[in-house]
Amino acid sequence: MKATTLENIKAAFAGESQAHMKYMVFAERAERDGFANIARLFRAASLSEQIHATNHLRTFGLGKTAENLEVAFDGESYEIHSMYPEFIAAALADEEKRAQSSMEHALAAEKVHAALYAAAKEAVAAGKDSELGDVYVCGVCGYTMEGEAPDKCPICGASHTRFTKF
Repeated sequence: MKATTLENIKAAFAGESQAHMKYMVFAERAERDGFANIARLFRAASLSEQIHATNHLRTFGLGKTAENLEVAFDGESYEIHSMYPEFIAAALADEEKRAQSSMEHALAAEKVHAALYAAAKEAVAAGKDSELGDVYVCGVCGYTMEGEAPDKCPICGASHTRFTKF
């Protein structure tokens, strides 16, 4: 793929991915505000944007599982070692407590993601599927863990009822 087209398709992927997530959050808000049909509209548009993003990614960035794990691990590592520490420092300097807290919660989850991806990479390198127990994600802060959901999230203190099991 030529450079201009590659950059364009990557930008389209990023834009569609952001629209997908934004519309999901908008749907949750519309639902809370009592606008069920508007929430449904946002969810439908979100799925459409997800399909667009998926199609774009398939044109430039979908590899075999081992390659995808490497990309995922590298992304998490970047977030852990560079992105979030820099962003948290800036939020702290700007006295933006809410942004700082949001990013600190994400950083804690990214560390778990990296460890899970590292284990999965080892399994695939050995020609096996990953040995993975139940995975839980806190619906408040995104903390991710393997095992049983705790009574309270160790990051934000949310109740175990806020965890989603995978």
